[in-house]
Amino acid sequence: MPKWGYSIQLVDESRIAKASLREVDASPKWTGEVCAAIKGMYVEDAKRLLEDVIARKRMIPYRRYRKLRAHHSETKGPGGYPVKPARLLLKLLESLEANAEFKGLDTSRLKIVHAAVHKGRVIKKFFPRAFGRASPHNKTLIHIEVVAEQV
Repeated sequence: MPKWGYSIQLVDESRIAKASLREVDASPKWTGEVCAAIKGMYVEDAKRLLEDVIARKRMIPYRRYRKLRAHHSETKGPGGYPVKPARLLLKLLESLEANAEFKGLDTSRLKIVHAAVHKGRVIKKFFPRAFGRASPHNKTLIHIEVVAEQV
């Protein structure tokens, strides 16, 4: 089994809670946009935002992957409803809260200090084409990690 670590090193381990999802099938681009949107928020506010995104009530602003995307008045620029990454991150935040509760931290005072997405392994597939050829159809799995600190 592989041993995975976190991409952030914090000094005071007693005041932080960590959670991660490994080898998940979701878009690395849109998951990164959702992580950028929730970074710096309190966990309760982030959960409320993700629930609104799943219900298509609030949008996530797109900062990096924004070419040929429609502009919206809510985000003052390109934005969208990345529902699948929002569901995954909502599940991850619930796991983070459970980890914090297990450590004896106050879950109402948790602030997200780190949220990141990393590319995992690639599952290689092929589409059969005419005249005996084939085109690659690869699927990239991702790792999501979230760290919250009690303030």
